[in-house]
Amino acid sequence: MEVTLNIKNLSIGYVSKKQTTVVYKDITAGFTSGMLVGIIGKNGLGKSTLLRTIAGLQEKLQGEILFDDKNLEQLSKQELAKMIAVVLTEKVGGFNLTVNDLVSMGRVPYTNAFNHLQEEDKKIIDECISICGLNDHVLKPVNELSDGLFQKAMIAKGLAQQTSILLLDEPTAYLDFPSKHQLFELLKKVTEEEKKCIVTSSHDIELVLKYASHLLIMSENNEFEFIEVSKYKGSKLFAKVTNDYFN
Repeated sequence: MEVTLNIKNLSIGYVSKKQTTVVYKDITAGFTSGMLVGIIGKNGLGKSTLLRTIAGLQEKLQGEILFDDKNLEQLSKQELAKMIAVVLTEKVGGFNLTVNDLVSMGRVPYTNAFNHLQEEDKKIIDECISICGLNDHVLKPVNELSDGLFQKAMIAKGLAQQTSILLLDEPTAYLDFPSKHQLFELLKKVTEEEKKCIVTSSHDIELVLKYASHLLIMSENNEFEFIEVSKYKGSKLFAKVTNDYFN
């Protein structure tokens, strides 16, 4: 089923007792199933804040976030968890937590009050572990995984939620170059074969250009552009953002 995610005139930032800090404003973009979107821009511009706001983990300042024309504020936490999965960069706790345990956590929105897994849940968990190439690591504690395998396990957990949208914050940040390629190949495979909409922030611009379908470009002075990757050479903002990267 095709899903749409629209953000309209979105302003993001932080609210404290003393003041409101606007990080970015007037962001407008539309995402659909089958898109792999790379968010690029310098540190501190609000890439992570944007992802957290879309996911409902942080309140927006103004504007709209619409999932299939339903406003984010109209959705319960359980409804939202069935529509959108988030993979953040933080490590999860739990010394004895295995890969299977971690991926199983993706089924929480669908289980009963005792988090009892049904046979269908177990089947979905096994499928997600297989998709991410983790069959040989099912019983391995997550704290013993390499950074690359850990990110794959987190993606498997996100897939187990069976959401239409998957958000990732710098998933390749701590990976070596071959692992970065493998991870982006996995994201592209999931996008195409599972018909997901994946939105990921990344500083690996060359990989974003190779694997993503769309770019969401953020720059200083609140400059913003959402384009197809095939059109990046005609984007002045892309040239501005990546000037230091390629030179």
